[in-house]
Amino acid sequence: MTRLHFSIQNLMALLRSSKSDGPALLPLALMLVLALAACGKAADGPQAAPAMPPAEVGVVTVTQGDVGLLSELPGRLEASRVAQVRARAAGIVQKRLFSEGADVREGQPLFSIDSAPYQAALASAQATLARGEANRVQATGLAERYKPLVEANAISKQDYANAVSAQKAAEAEVAAGHAAVQVAQINLAYASITAPISGRIGRALVTEGALVGQGEATPMAVIQQINPMYVNFTQSASEVLSLRRALAQGQLKRATGAQSALVRVLLEDGSEHPNAGRLLFSDLTVDASSGQITLRAEVPNPSGTLLPGLYVRVRLEQAKAGNAVLLPQQAVTRSAQGDTVMVVASDGKAAPRVIKVGGAQVGQWVVTEGLKAGEQVMVDGFQKLRPGAAVKPVPWRAPGTPAAAPASAPAASASAAKS
Repeated sequence: MTRLHFSIQNLMALLRSSKSDGPALLPLALMLVLALAACGKAADGPQAAPAMPPAEVGVVTVTQGDVGLLSELPGRLEASRVAQVRARAAGIVQKRLFSEGADVREGQPLFSIDSAPYQAALASAQATLARGEANRVQATGLAERYKPLVEANAISKQDYANAVSAQKAAEAEVAAGHAAVQVAQINLAYASITAPISGRIGRALVTEGALVGQGEATPMAVIQQINPMYVNFTQSASEVLSLRRALAQGQLKRATGAQSALVRVLLEDGSEHPNAGRLLFSDLTVDASSGQITLRAEVPNPSGTLLPGLYVRVRLEQAKAGNAVLLPQQAVTRSAQGDTVMVVASDGKAAPRVIKVGGAQVGQWVVTEGLKAGEQVMVDGFQKLRPGAAVKPVPWRAPGTPAAAPASAPAASASAAKS
């Protein structure tokens, strides 16, 4: 700009010195002024663009610890107890005493069968017992009277033996009478059908007026105990063997005792049953057709939401990985060549790192090798990476997590209120 100003001053001096030719030189002077101004702008040149700031990327800080290895397996629910209500006495059903689909308690009356024949049989047995007791009293009295007479040789020993035999027969008749009365009472009790277990009863299989128990025990209803529930699920024999091998070699730790491992049930809609179950047993044999091992767990079901026959997914923690790391699944790149993550180094640049994934846990990968405590692993912002460029790591928040309020916000609002 100084050089341009100097040139313009020289041009004005030239015009003043050439007064006679001033009007002719005026257009030329204006053109020279414009040309010099353009050259001045070109000489200044474009201003250098400001350097781009480092791109912000979301990171998580590595924290090591014992992480449970979860297995998600297919399973099916089963009632813990199932009882078929059957008629053990023949007769006509007179009344149904329960509501279909309701919960019943053990011993609760369910059906009533015509009991008149059984009441008559009981009365006949009681009468037979009474006759037997009368005969026993008479035979006992006769034997007691004959005893001193035979000792005095007043009667023959044969007569005394006959009296004693009659007494024993009367006693046996009384015992048979008691048994007959007991059988008649049992048959009479069978006329009232009661619940063998507590649980939820299904629909009635017979109606009033039906003849049941004629030649066979007629099914009348089914009761299922659905609290607690059993869930039967299968696991590949190869997975079981590899897990046992890792435990034996010390690569993994046993989660808990085999008979108390916690089990979570996932329903068909993806929701999780609120009550955790416990593993009961693992079968000793492998299914020859499928190569699977059957396991069973017991799950509390106080609300009755779990139903027998329902297909579910079972989440089971069978072992723990020591010094492992949990990472969001989007932070790990999985390929045929291996698993990698991007780690932000101390110089602010991101570099790939090879890791070893041991399994998944609720939307996260369990990393067993390749990372150290305190390192920063990128979770998002991969599209902002430039080769050799530094990045600015910021704490990553999972989607749906509310952002923390800045610490200066309360102070700023307070100062605004004072003003």
